Amino acid sequence: MPTRRASTHRASRPRRPLPRRLVIALLAIAGVVVLAALITVATLITRGVQALMLQPPGVETTIVAANDSTAARAAADAAASAEARAAAAYLADQPTAYWLTPERDPIGDVWGRIAHLAEQARDQDAALAVVVYGLPGRDCGNFSSGGLDEADYATWTGEIGEALANARDLQRIVVLEPDSLALAPECGNLPDRTRQLTTAVEALSGSDAWIYLDGGHSTWHEPGTMAGIIAQTGLLDRVRGFATNVSNYNHAAAEFDYAHAVAAALGGGHALIDTSRSGAGSGGVWCNARNRLVGEPGGTFGDEVVDTNLWIKPPGESDGSCNGGPAAGAWWPDAAIELTRDVR
Repeated sequence: MPTRRASTHRASRPRRPLPRRLVIALLAIAGVVVLAALITVATLITRGVQALMLQPPGVETTIVAANDSTAARAAADAAASAEARAAAAYLADQPTAYWLTPERDPIGDVWGRIAHLAEQARDQDAALAVVVYGLPGRDCGNFSSGGLDEADYATWTGEIGEALANARDLQRIVVLEPDSLALAPECGNLPDRTRQLTTAVEALSGSDAWIYLDGGHSTWHEPGTMAGIIAQTGLLDRVRGFATNVSNYNHAAAEFDYAHAVAAALGGGHALIDTSRSGAGSGGVWCNARNRLVGEPGGTFGDEVVDTNLWIKPPGESDGSCNGGPAAGAWWPDAAIELTRDVR
């Protein structure tokens, strides 16, 4: 009968639990490491967002489509025809700059308007683009006449600057006083315009917004002439550049060439191009041109001079009481229907 050997296996000793103090210390260290990692990630994300906000507008820039625009209100007008509502609804959905005027958003109210637009921009993950349009002697008594006196203009633009500064988490774009410089030779008031625009630039500069002066358009002044007007203001080194074709109808290609020529004559500078109504060209008419079309969506093109194109003039709003249109800025269903006939 075989003999059974005694087992040589020794029973293992039970492991002692780690001291409570050591466990607490290790957990604390782990928590610090995780917290530090989260802070690092959050910091990198914040810096990335800030870097994006510090970038000027460019290709693929999308600006806010305000939910209380004139187009949005027209789309909700039950008394309008089905075609008119469809045209308005299409235009209401398109990212388009919001025009700040003292008539619609006066002193005391304009701050709240921008705050409301900023909330919509955040919801849409979009940039905030506004047109400041309240200069003293605006439009030299033409269809869009009006504006504030100089003291009130300083107050109004100051409120705009403060409100924009309160939205630093957004990319902010300001088109400053369309037609103000291109009209100045005709109005004979370039020194006054320079002083007034300087006040506005000073009020807006603290917001770190991207500011564009008026640059006329390709069928108005020659590029060298327009560059000379802009240069006389002495403001080019305090703004991003100039905007062209605002409230006009010229083809984007013509404006692209024009912006390059103006920038070359200035010795540098950047531009925005308004393509809201550029789809069929101007036909030589600037005020309520008929049978026109909406143009390229914002953010379609750009290069080292042209930052990008945007819809700046809201399509469907009248240029004034010309060619059968209502008052400047009023909604004109017939124009909205014409402009959108190929895209609805």
